[in-house]
Amino acid sequence: MNKYIFTFLLIFVSFTSFAGVSVSEKKALISIYQSLNGKNWNTKWDLNKSETTWFGVQIVGDKVIALDLSNNNLSGTIPTEIGQLVHLQKLNLFKNQIEGQIPNVFGSLKDLKELNLAFNKLSGSLPTSFVDASSLKTVELYMNQLSGELPILIGKLQQLENLSLYNNNFSGELPKSIYELKNLKILLLSSNSFSGKLSYEIENLKALENLSLFENNFVGQVPFELESLTQLKEMNISYNKFNGLISYALAKKDSFQMMMLNDKGVAYKLPLVTDNTGVVGSPD
Repeated sequence: MNKYIFTFLLIFVSFTSFAGVSVSEKKALISIYQSLNGKNWNTKWDLNKSETTWFGVQIVGDKVIALDLSNNNLSGTIPTEIGQLVHLQKLNLFKNQIEGQIPNVFGSLKDLKELNLAFNKLSGSLPTSFVDASSLKTVELYMNQLSGELPILIGKLQQLENLSLYNNNFSGELPKSIYELKNLKILLLSSNSFSGKLSYEIENLKALENLSLFENNFVGQVPFELESLTQLKEMNISYNKFNGLISYALAKKDSFQMMMLNDKGVAYKLPLVTDNTGVVGSPD
């Protein structure tokens, strides 16, 4: 009897290991292949074979949970059908030639934890529905042509640990809700066109380890509250238009020692509150 049970279980496990995904998920994968010019991929899919054999597709329990097509010569635009991959936890399309906008349907991917669309040619703004992907921990969109302001409710992404948006064309002030991302460890916004003041509420980002606001248009006093971020190991907020005095502690943390640009575009270092002799100085 035990022998028959073992044989049955073996057959069952073998079957489930190679079973296909739902019709809607398979259609979504095919749509991705067609929209992103699969015939020109470095590693192609054979659509005549089971989706379980397709490169970069990870299937568990008949559900597509990951799609990794990084550096695979993808081009074209991301189809809205990607929203049908409702069990997706990881999407990596890093370093391809993808154009167009990020579809609104990303907000429907409730299980998505890791998103990497960096090093492509994406344009347009980050859709407001993006903040509904509430499981996101990592968002890497750097080295694209994205623009516009960040979604005002970006603070809804309470699981977010890494937000990397550098080298794009984002603009406007940082949404107040961004200071509610208490699990955020990495915030990289350099080489954009962000403006406005950096709020003292940045002290709420207790987990922050790496902060880069380099080369934007931020103004106003550099918040002394940055000193309270004990986990902060790397910081670069230079080449903005911050003004006022700074402390030695902050100057030492910054990669360029608080080098700013004045209204004429001339670089200068922010003066220190005091040096060890009690005299106002510079971080030279």
